Amino acid sequence: MNNKVDNFLKQLNKEQLDAVVQTDGPVMVIAGAGSGKTRVLTYRIAYLLSKGIDPFNILSLTFTNKAAREMKERVINLIGDGDARNVWMGTFHSVFAKILRIDGHNLGYPSNYTIYDSNDSKRLIKTIINDMKLDTKQYAPSYVASRISMAKSSLISADAYANDPDIQAADDSARKPYIKEIYTRYQNRLKRADAMDFDDLLFNTYLLFSGFPKVLYKYQQKFRYILVDEYQDTNHAQYLIIKKLAANTEQICVVGDDAQSIYGFRGANISNILNFKSDYPDFRLFKLEQNYRSTKTIVNAANQIISRNKDQIKKTVWTDNTAGSIIGYIKASSDNEEGNIVANSIFEKKMNDQLSNDKFTILYRTNAQSRSLEEALRQKNIPYKIYGGLSFYSRKEIKDLLSYFRLVINQKDEDALLRIINVPARGIGKTTIEKIVVAADKHDVNIWQVINNPREYSLNVNSGIQTKLKNFSTMINSYIASNKSKDAFEIANHIATSSGLVKSFRDEDTPEAISRVENIEELLNGIKEFTEKAIEKSEGDMSIVKTLNEFMEDVALLTDRDNDEDENADKVTMMTIHASKGLEFPHVYIVGLEENLFPSIQSISTRTELEEERRLFYVAITRAMETVTLSHAETRYRWGNFTITEPSRFLDEIDDSLIDKQKKELFTPRKSHTSTQTNQTAKPTFKRRNLQPVTSNSNSGVAASDTGDLQAGMNVEHANFGKGKVIAVEGNGPNKKATVFFDSVGNKNLLLRFAKLKIIE
Repeated sequence: MNNKVDNFLKQLNKEQLDAVVQTDGPVMVIAGAGSGKTRVLTYRIAYLLSKGIDPFNILSLTFTNKAAREMKERVINLIGDGDARNVWMGTFHSVFAKILRIDGHNLGYPSNYTIYDSNDSKRLIKTIINDMKLDTKQYAPSYVASRISMAKSSLISADAYANDPDIQAADDSARKPYIKEIYTRYQNRLKRADAMDFDDLLFNTYLLFSGFPKVLYKYQQKFRYILVDEYQDTNHAQYLIIKKLAANTEQICVVGDDAQSIYGFRGANISNILNFKSDYPDFRLFKLEQNYRSTKTIVNAANQIISRNKDQIKKTVWTDNTAGSIIGYIKASSDNEEGNIVANSIFEKKMNDQLSNDKFTILYRTNAQSRSLEEALRQKNIPYKIYGGLSFYSRKEIKDLLSYFRLVINQKDEDALLRIINVPARGIGKTTIEKIVVAADKHDVNIWQVINNPREYSLNVNSGIQTKLKNFSTMINSYIASNKSKDAFEIANHIATSSGLVKSFRDEDTPEAISRVENIEELLNGIKEFTEKAIEKSEGDMSIVKTLNEFMEDVALLTDRDNDEDENADKVTMMTIHASKGLEFPHVYIVGLEENLFPSIQSISTRTELEEERRLFYVAITRAMETVTLSHAETRYRWGNFTITEPSRFLDEIDDSLIDKQKKELFTPRKSHTSTQTNQTAKPTFKRRNLQPVTSNSNSGVAASDTGDLQAGMNVEHANFGKGKVIAVEGNGPNKKATVFFDSVGNKNLLLRFAKLKIIE
């Protein structure tokens, strides 16, 4: 062994070194968070090359181009440029695309075949749906594309899809029986165009290796050493291709962490890594358990969380780092207050420790949660960026709904009108819009006038289009009329639902569409809070109305204060937990730790789903280097309804000694949630209390009574309106209202959770 190799091997700890130099036979490296997974992969490649292994015989598969580039750069730094550039290193898709360029002719493809990206695929699917004269609302292109993608990832061809009774029964029950025909036509159109989509790159590689043994043997001989990164994220097709390639020599090394398997919704199968020992009984297992990233407190908390999962490869992550700060805990009365407390906490840490903004990240379960956090950061003038996504008010579905609002307020807002005239699709196409614009220019009027009175302005469209324009103008005019009498939330909620915008996403039923619905819900929640703040300030008086116009003024002020476009500027990072995998930050805030939010309501019906949610929480905590702060809100709005939330069960799974001792009064013993392990000791938990939101201070001297049993006929006193008599009580819980006749002002409708009423005996 030469000195250069000896020197770089000295940089490894014992477990890393053992994993690097074990180059014979199947190897699985289970790498805990922050334990040097990428280092082991790159050093293993460098070590193989140093032993004289031909670089063309090494295949290294990753999930992202960024990871592949980083690994290649590290190998070059270790041993030089020459051999490193000849290693077959890249993503699954890029490597398999290269193989299909060389040998795809066996499947009838030329070497210059076209690769369709996801947008190309959706456009083709939409064309097919239109050709079949199907309803694009019932057969939303995104939904159909997702359905076809999941089929291909499971190696289900169009023929197999059409002939599978279970699949057909599922499509029939979803009232989408023609997906099988769309899939068949889609594949025929791709083949006719000598094109493959991303899923075909995997599917066709599998077909190539399965149907042409000589081709498979060629690549088995070529790739004598196979390395796979993030093995826990492989799907069925990737798993089977890797297994075929490694079948002869079994010189395969997979690296991953079952505790960070969080992409089940994309088709990733955790059983691939859990069952590696069954596929290769004589495998060698190496565990990288030393964490170089986080403090002892963070590592211990993460271990406590993941220990609850039944399906896992046992390991005990540890660190030589300092104990560090105990975990921070924020209990807010509402999601808006949660955002404000988080923003204040970041501001204080910045000032106290002289830290830059980029030392902080805020992680959330769903994109929709960013709204209240963004607004709070803006109010504190803290610059931020959304990693892997758009800021809340820049998201398409939000801009679409706001455009409806803009048009209702100002019918001359042509930018808003043109944005939503065919959103959701209502058959008013580009040609019609061009004719409307021409007519408006010709008569020197605005576009809305032409749509409202097409005959008056000689709009040359057929009767079918005239009907569609009439339906659109009638809908908008009804909103304009309603806006004069409804508060901001009532009209906004009415527009979101009756326009078909929400329904179009629900019908699509893809993860992206569900996220869009959540974002619209969050916008409506913000509008509801906006209207109720006025009621709260007036001690519950529901006659105080906040209009849609006033809300849009507030939004305009927020969006006008958007941060600069320099992505390299010093900013707080915000992202979903899924997007954070592989990243690290000194100070991490994990927000929204509430039941049915995190864990998600869609992911608590089975142990398998719940365990993936727990792994997601594990990933979130292990992004932190120095401090973690966990937060939840006691109340949130759901579709405008004020709801009491319950703290996440995951908060119970961290020992109370690791959480801020100043918050210990918030704990009280109770029976823990159903555990995935037996004989678990019940943990201290967070006190569940039906707390009322903080109301404005009053100097009237009226001491508010408990109005839980308030009934018609009772005499009451109000801080502003004086004495009165209850006429009627309706609703329940936080939405309970009372009609009270006051001697001074007459009848008043009061929201009881804000009204400080004193019951007079």
